[in-house]
Amino acid sequence: MQTTRWDKQTFTERLREVGTSRYHHKHPFHVSMNEGKLLPEAVRGWVANRFYYQRNIPVKDAAILSNCPIREVRRVWMHRIADHDGTRAGEGGIEAWLKLAEACGMSPEEILEERHVLPGVRFAVDAYVNFARTKPWPVAVASSLTELFAPDLMANRLAAFEKYYTWVQPWGSDYFRRRVTQARVDSEEGLDLTLAYCNTRTLQEEAVRALSFKCDVLWSMLDAIQAGYGHTVQAPS
Repeated sequence: MQTTRWDKQTFTERLREVGTSRYHHKHPFHVSMNEGKLLPEAVRGWVANRFYYQRNIPVKDAAILSNCPIREVRRVWMHRIADHDGTRAGEGGIEAWLKLAEACGMSPEEILEERHVLPGVRFAVDAYVNFARTKPWPVAVASSLTELFAPDLMANRLAAFEKYYTWVQPWGSDYFRRRVTQARVDSEEGLDLTLAYCNTRTLQEEAVRALSFKCDVLWSMLDAIQAGYGHTVQAPS
């Protein structure tokens, strides 16, 4: 069995290969979104279901913190919770996503009460949170490295919304605008921690599998959304 530790370049390449081949930007539903083929019902369904993921991101990050005994790492990671939860009412990524829902014509109440969350989405997100709770913290950090591929996705998504979904109020896209920059910072932090603390071949291989698992979570969410809203994907010409 091969036990030689990968050098940083090889390890980084292995991680990036996962995102290149498995990230959810290639999912048919996502492709349809970026091509302007979603009808309003499908866009609203995606926004409502994706909110369940957004609201659980700080829960996942808190789980990573609770498993990490290294103060310096906790200092680096803890800002992510504030980024999503905000430090006061009306701030943070979760609030920005609620504004996106409102810009799409939905009420905060129906989103917060999770009225539209599909079972498959709930199952996938809950599995991700459980992964972060039960895996070694460096492996859980590695699962977040889908952020390496998020800036381009966010930029493309923002362009698609502005071009094709003009019925969505423009102020609803603030979340996408923020994440184009924020995801670059977060991904650099996550990659640095992964390279530093996944410091055996075993942990490196677990990190690659963790990132693959996270891609599966995002893909499974879109599978469920497409199954629930597939009849609204092909907009009339």
